[in-house]
Amino acid sequence: MKEMEKKTKLKKQKKSKEKVKKFSKFTICVMMLDLLVILFLVVVYFPTIGFKNFWIPTAMTTMNHKYLAYTLYSENTVNKVMSENYIEESKEEVNLDDIIIGGEHNKNYSSKYERELFEKDPDNDVYKIIRLEEDNFKGYLTVIYDPADVDLATPKLLGRQGATVAKLCRDNDGLVGINGGGFEDLDGWGNGSTPYGAIIKDGELVWTHSGGDGGLIGFTKDHKMLLTSTSPQEAISKGMNDAVEFGPFLIVNGKAARIHGDGGWGVAPRTIIAQRKDGVVLFLVIEGRIPGYSLGATMNEAIDILKRYKAYNAANLDGGASSTMAVNGKLYNRPSAGGEYGGRSVSNAWIVTNEKNKKVPK
Repeated sequence: MKEMEKKTKLKKQKKSKEKVKKFSKFTICVMMLDLLVILFLVVVYFPTIGFKNFWIPTAMTTMNHKYLAYTLYSENTVNKVMSENYIEESKEEVNLDDIIIGGEHNKNYSSKYERELFEKDPDNDVYKIIRLEEDNFKGYLTVIYDPADVDLATPKLLGRQGATVAKLCRDNDGLVGINGGGFEDLDGWGNGSTPYGAIIKDGELVWTHSGGDGGLIGFTKDHKMLLTSTSPQEAISKGMNDAVEFGPFLIVNGKAARIHGDGGWGVAPRTIIAQRKDGVVLFLVIEGRIPGYSLGATMNEAIDILKRYKAYNAANLDGGASSTMAVNGKLYNRPSAGGEYGGRSVSNAWIVTNEKNKKVPK
């Protein structure tokens, strides 16, 4: 009997060692990949912003790799750099009266970007996807012509299980979708089950949780984009119909936020939602953390893209590995992780639903 117990114990010890060995190999691979990405970013951004001001914010805005900042710098240095790199958001309230939805656009475009927006794809007057290829990053800009077609999708098991953006599109007849607010990610690969902050759906507060980072980002019953730091109840009283909690607000009433340093958000994949004065909605997804393909963007670079296309109000959504876009129920962009699974599971998504049953390509 004792001999059998001894063998069982030895087997358990062996399995435990094998598990540790596998975990160590995985950890080393992840760290090497992180360092490779950092190296690429250093080569590109170091000459202009300095190594310390690049390294620390980029590491500190990741979910599970903040340790990279402390490998080279003390806690005091990290805190000092982060205090010098921040975003000063506008104090203004969004003026909803400035948004005038509808109207035809003449063919005398003021810029090539206006032409890109309003020269629609054949047989598709609902949306258009514009490919972005900048020096350091790639991405997609989806143009939604009628803001009434924009809706917020949440998982069927909200609070228990998230879903990929592609699945949220399939479950809600969405044509295009992007990820929305943040969620608990304790293991580095959270399933989107526990959203941070508040979620308003169809004019009702359906979720609230601590950890929300920023204000409420959403649309009123009149399909105008509302950005507010008020409570969910007050936002609903102002007409908010659908909203998630995140940030920062990047453009308010046509005025961009002031970026100090790199804004404290480093270089990363980004997801941003915006609206023009004519009501047109923009979904911006910037790919990143993929060496040799796309490194990601700073907040300043993201704002530059938004300005080109005359975004009047804009807000940052959850980024990093969560930055995903789905089209026709399938993953469309290249996320920095989870692409083989169709992207990460998230807690909500902004989708294009084609509410007016417009003709779209099959």
